Amino acid sequence: MYVATKGGENAIAAAHRQLAEERRGDTAVAELSPAQIREQLALSVARCMAEGSLYDPDLAALAIKQSRGDLIEAIFLLRAYRTTLPRFGYANPIETGAMAVFRRVSATFKDIPGGQILGPTFDYTHRLLDFTLAAEGEPPRADRAPAPQLTPPPHVLALLDKDNLMEANPAPIDGETPPDLTRQPLDFPANRALRLQSLARGDEGFLLSLAYSTQRGYGNNHPFVGELRIGAVAVEMEIPELGFSIEIGEITVTECETVNQFKGSKTEPPQFTRGYGLTFGHQERKAISMALVDRALRWAELGEDSSCAPGQDVEFVLSHCDNIQATGFLEHIKLPHYVDFQSELELVRRMRAEIAASREAAE
Repeated sequence: MYVATKGGENAIAAAHRQLAEERRGDTAVAELSPAQIREQLALSVARCMAEGSLYDPDLAALAIKQSRGDLIEAIFLLRAYRTTLPRFGYANPIETGAMAVFRRVSATFKDIPGGQILGPTFDYTHRLLDFTLAAEGEPPRADRAPAPQLTPPPHVLALLDKDNLMEANPAPIDGETPPDLTRQPLDFPANRALRLQSLARGDEGFLLSLAYSTQRGYGNNHPFVGELRIGAVAVEMEIPELGFSIEIGEITVTECETVNQFKGSKTEPPQFTRGYGLTFGHQERKAISMALVDRALRWAELGEDSSCAPGQDVEFVLSHCDNIQATGFLEHIKLPHYVDFQSELELVRRMRAEIAASREAAE
């Protein structure tokens, strides 16, 4: 049990007031609005939505403001709010092949149907501070992002599919409902659908480190980016009363498919295999990392040998990729543990006394 401390409630209330003051900052500076965060910090908003399992740019922006820019705290706020929402049903799987694309690149083929679309990217910037942004002026209209490509381009890996060089996507099993990680706790063994759900809301930094480790030899994962595409897709839901699906909204997603070499097995010829990543918003690094880790975790089903690398260990990856669980377990140690520590302190003193007594007896 924790020891009750007098004045604890007053101290906590004072801490809340101080937090509000610190969050506001210098009142001589204009207050940052959720709309500004939503429009100008879109990549942070996208991460909060993905790892918070809730697609709502306005709420994500509000969470970022409330958390003073601490994205993990903002993700925690989104997840907590999500649990209060009613569940009306499940949407149909989105059709990424019908995506209105505003960025699309492939590292495997130079000339692809529909063309390479660089779109808004940091890839070719010089990583130098742009002090003109401090002027807070509107950018020239010509510098604004182009409109998305409305004619959906085909997936690049379809080129390899035609020559039977790419593994086939597994056909869905009729009547099989994928597990819902947001309503049921993670359990093992975890099939690919559950693994992808966990990775989609996993911590970007953790997945990035794991993906990097597989490239460096801890998992023997050397992929090519077959295609990275970002754009808007329609969300449809089947209405039982109507007997057909209707469009209920539109979301922006990032999708990545990687191409990995596969030597073949007793039943499969040498071919290329896939890694897959899909996440809310514009999140290239997250989607690529997710695809690399997804492929690394598939070693068993592909009949490959495991190097016992962290990125290949399903339980290790899925049990540690959730930043909210990690944060809760980590940060709880800063809360009062007075009784626990006193017992540890008493144990150490008793052990030292026993050792000292045994030495005296030996002398």
